[in-house]
Amino acid sequence: MYTRSLAKTLKLYASFPVIAILGPRQSGKTTLVQLYYPKHKFLSLENPATREFATNEPKKFLETYENEHGIILDEFQYVPSLLSYIQLDVDSKKRKSYFILTGSQNFLMNQAISQSLAGRVGLVTLLPLSLSELLQNDLITGNVEDVVFRGCYPRLYNEHFDPQRLYPSYLQTYVERDVRQLVHVGDLTSFQKFIQLCAARVGNLLNLSDLATVCGISVPTAKRWLSTLEASYIIFLLEPHFKNFNKRITKMPKLYFYDTGLVCNLLRISSKEQLALHPSWGSIFENFILADIAKQYFNRGERPPIYFWRDKNGRIEVDCLIDVAGKLFPVEIKSSSEVRTDFFKGLQQWNSLEKSIETTADTSHSFLIYAGEEIQKHIGGIALPWKKSADLVSLIENIIKQQH
Repeated sequence: MYTRSLAKTLKLYASFPVIAILGPRQSGKTTLVQLYYPKHKFLSLENPATREFATNEPKKFLETYENEHGIILDEFQYVPSLLSYIQLDVDSKKRKSYFILTGSQNFLMNQAISQSLAGRVGLVTLLPLSLSELLQNDLITGNVEDVVFRGCYPRLYNEHFDPQRLYPSYLQTYVERDVRQLVHVGDLTSFQKFIQLCAARVGNLLNLSDLATVCGISVPTAKRWLSTLEASYIIFLLEPHFKNFNKRITKMPKLYFYDTGLVCNLLRISSKEQLALHPSWGSIFENFILADIAKQYFNRGERPPIYFWRDKNGRIEVDCLIDVAGKLFPVEIKSSSEVRTDFFKGLQQWNSLEKSIETTADTSHSFLIYAGEEIQKHIGGIALPWKKSADLVSLIENIIKQQH
């Protein structure tokens, strides 16, 4: 078991009677809960016999496995009907951290939880290994291209899996198990093509009409399939920031994946050397950093307050805006191993615009994350090497504390 940052965060949720840990398949949820709650009874609802018992006799199911410590219900989305019985148990017995639920489907679980367990459940998200976790567990042995190409799923490291073997198997399992349950897909081949098309558009503004046309499906179907990818933690959409200049910014989100190893596999990139020369290297590196910023927040038990900025003419763009208590921290991301002055253009334009509307712009709170090795201070902001970006959220938190 690798050291996982979320383990510390789980302590903050100990008073909840139900704790739900959501995240994609193979992100380490099962391993984490078995180690963190060793005295709880572990039950996998992927097991057909266990699932049938829970579905057909839910009350008897919970009574059968009653114990003084608690119950872990792994892949809980298979029997959401259990929630109403768990609610009755929670309300009558008021036991802390008794039910531990894991699930790889966000939409189904959140929909059920919001109806049955509002105020009774602590929700956390476990994604594949963060950059900080890779560093902390001494798992980085190559350069940045190697890490981005390999991806961050734990099995790649603890079982020394070849990415070229892991990801095709992962996709096949995902499509066969999760997609069939989340949405009725008549043609699984078209759905797989849809995922590949999404990978080719990493870092771009989402254009559903284009996706639908190229894939040969309707726009409503494209929208539904995109929601499926979101619900199962394959992709996330980065929304534009609206607060200050909503008349001037684009209103379409950008498309990213939670894991760049999966992106590389979908794009048929077969080595880190090929990745370094690939036309999409810049977008994939940007994806890697943005996904890691999201992981930093999720590992704290927080929803990532991250956005992007682009005016409607596309003249001013910032890859990431982090909104903390109304204070905006702009972040630019460049895949170059060297820092150039023109990399700060977007940050400088953003800060000029911020000052023009009398908000608190500060270039020392602007960041450029790049694929190099040194921290550099420039007029336009602070250049952080990719490994140091693992501490970006903590760095911003310290800045906020110093201001107070």
